[in-house]
Amino acid sequence: MNTGTKESPFPTAPHVDVMLLLEGTFPFVAGGVSSWVNQVIRGFPNLSFGAVFLGSRREDYGEMRFALPDNFIHLECHYMHDTKSLPPMGKVYEDKKSFEFSEQMHDAFRQARTGPGKKDAEQRASDMLRTAIPMLRDGGGLSENAFLYGKESWARITDSYRKYSTDPSFVDYFWTVRIMHGPIWTMLKIADSLIPANCYHTISTGYAGFLGAMLRHKTGKPLLLSEHGIYTKERKIDLYQSSWIRDNRSHFEKDPGQLGYFREMWIRQFEHLGKLCYQAADKIIALYETNRLRQITDGAPAERTMNVANGINLTRLAALREKRPKKIPQTLCLIGRVVPIKDIKTFIRAMRTVVQTLPDAEAWIAGPEDEDKAYAQECHAIVASLGLSDKVKFLGFQKIDDLLPNVGLGILSSISEALPLVLLEGFAAGVPAIATDVGSCRQLIFGLDEADQALGASGDIVQISDPEALANAAVALLSNEDKYYAAQRAGIARVEKYYTQEMMFGKYRDLYDWAVATGQAVDVANKVIAH
Repeated sequence: MNTGTKESPFPTAPHVDVMLLLEGTFPFVAGGVSSWVNQVIRGFPNLSFGAVFLGSRREDYGEMRFALPDNFIHLECHYMHDTKSLPPMGKVYEDKKSFEFSEQMHDAFRQARTGPGKKDAEQRASDMLRTAIPMLRDGGGLSENAFLYGKESWARITDSYRKYSTDPSFVDYFWTVRIMHGPIWTMLKIADSLIPANCYHTISTGYAGFLGAMLRHKTGKPLLLSEHGIYTKERKIDLYQSSWIRDNRSHFEKDPGQLGYFREMWIRQFEHLGKLCYQAADKIIALYETNRLRQITDGAPAERTMNVANGINLTRLAALREKRPKKIPQTLCLIGRVVPIKDIKTFIRAMRTVVQTLPDAEAWIAGPEDEDKAYAQECHAIVASLGLSDKVKFLGFQKIDDLLPNVGLGILSSISEALPLVLLEGFAAGVPAIATDVGSCRQLIFGLDEADQALGASGDIVQISDPEALANAAVALLSNEDKYYAAQRAGIARVEKYYTQEMMFGKYRDLYDWAVATGQAVDVANKVIAH
């Protein structure tokens, strides 16, 4: 293993047991998913891990937010939207049959989305990706050069515009198609140059999942998929809110209930990537049952799906209970990134009502602000406009061991979540919570089945984007000692019984044992064939 040099600061190795495929998370971005990745790597010191980090642009990321574990021995970073030089324009290998194959693959995607026989079409599209990989390489009929400069490519793009586009701008359509397809060749180059691994583990669908599908088809090694949130759902939220996607319809042509064509194109793109990953993955892990069923609806083969809940380091976090003050701290703390999906603004607005009843109350927002600087500025502006500058404090990234003993109530105001580690960590440290009714939050607050529900409520649930309801629920808990301490006891009991990292590690140990052994068997079989 090379631990890094001045020219290449990241560790490099010739081979790893598990290659993680990470999109915008560990080790450069703080947050629940990144913390989970760090936790899992450290939980299996007998395995060697590597990772492919996929980011947007190099300048969007600073220094690493995590110290790399000793068994994390390979890291390479690739940026999807960095300016890159295009392949030189030269003689283009024209292959009409390859583009006909490409059109058939697009037809399979269309059928997988809306047509009859969706499951068969999803499998057919996945099989066609395997066949297409050699065509996509340099010199192939679907190479990047052929796509960018070929007459056949131009003919296909113009024909698709006439058939399908409802936006009047061909120029915007042309460049949207180019931008959307560019990552295909980026992913292939990564897959072709990546060091060998016994298995691959992607923590989302999207670009990381597409890379996983390519690696599964190329190497025959097992692919695991762990989805914390449903990627396509969260990506849709981002795309609905994105201002960079053009809509050239006039004011009178726009139907408020209908998406612009280019926005719909991007949504379809990520739906297609999700289906390809689901079809290629050998094991598909959700955090809880609702998401597992959503995966099946979105194209995951049901027989490959399973649930593995997040787990926390109970011993370490339980020790924090001894550091709590005797009186209930009048602090409401949201631990998370300052980004729209966390809906920080609703929490800020709720505080105006909270302080009217509890004048000593403070709001702490503990998380980085550099991911969406414009949104962070808007949050600061709302604080100032509401006269809450002495009540709402932006703390930046904090170590939870230092933070949680002084927190009275955990707040989760997100518009989308899966199974938030931050709630479990708070419960273990003796911090009840108010959360929005997203993901598995209702399950974590009130319990899943009869035995779990008998433990009691570990806080309360409110609807999204309702600052008044959030404020009222927080005040009700902080101002009633009996209710507060009952919620504290319920949260502690719930994590101790259902959400320890030992439980999670046990299930992942079985998955990794199977995947590594299967990957090693593939290598042995290939050597036998070679001889």
